[in-house]
Amino acid sequence: MTQAASRSPSPEGAMFDMQAAPLRIGRVRLRVRDLARVAEFYEDLLGLRRLDEGAGWTVLGAPAPGGGARPLLELAGDARLAPLDRRQAGLFHTAFLMPSRADLGRWLGHARATGARLEGASDHVVSEALYLSDPEGNGIEVYADRPEARWRTPSGAVALSTLPLDAQALFESGAGTAYGAAPEGLIVGHVHLQVGDTGRADGFYRDVLGFDVSADYPGASFYGSGGYHHQLAANVWNSRGAGRRSGGMAGLEQVEIVARDADLREAMLARAEAAGLTPETRDGRAILRDPWGGAVSLAA
Repeated sequence: MTQAASRSPSPEGAMFDMQAAPLRIGRVRLRVRDLARVAEFYEDLLGLRRLDEGAGWTVLGAPAPGGGARPLLELAGDARLAPLDRRQAGLFHTAFLMPSRADLGRWLGHARATGARLEGASDHVVSEALYLSDPEGNGIEVYADRPEARWRTPSGAVALSTLPLDAQALFESGAGTAYGAAPEGLIVGHVHLQVGDTGRADGFYRDVLGFDVSADYPGASFYGSGGYHHQLAANVWNSRGAGRRSGGMAGLEQVEIVARDADLREAMLARAEAAGLTPETRDGRAILRDPWGGAVSLAA
């Protein structure tokens, strides 16, 4: 794996400050066939709570530091949608970042107690991660970061790998306490996409949106902002050569990218215009589409 986006490491023990990153993930919007079932799944799995809902849609979120709540997941229900096809471009997984390793350990205990069907577990050096899917096949990662200094090389590059996870040690980090509601500060740390070609993905997510390629992996690109290991990733492991995504299929509808300030957002729109991309406008937000029709909402 090739690392990029070098910078000086943070003090030992310091966690990456996602709120200070130039670009970060806001909320993820999924189109689902059975809204009630999928919403209940995320409530039970992660302890998300319903922040808003209406006819055919539900917004789920978690407590935000300082009070209030942060929306993380928006579900739009339509029973007429075709089932998700995991060979097409779209979502590989939505990655929910726990505030601490102890929170992840408590969540692992909750997953075991409730019989959640885990599909994978990895030590990525940058993080410890567990994988599963929702009832309609949308991929989910639940993870906790390690202190930033532990995943910086001496040159300041990102050390990202895939190693076996010590699940028992992770479980024990929860100190035997129960996982109830989503912890304060739970966020969507990154979104991993399926694309038809990583070169074309680089042309959009790096060259237009302005993310750095933080790591190259066979068949995948990882995109970071502000030195984070990745807020986005794109792979062709199931979807190599995929064309534009069908509008009538369940799965990922939109990813919100939050820019640190309005100038960064305007710079993205200027690069999009230079690349011949015309933004859509929805609910006062500018929407850009990647080469496979995936919608990216730009917020500041």
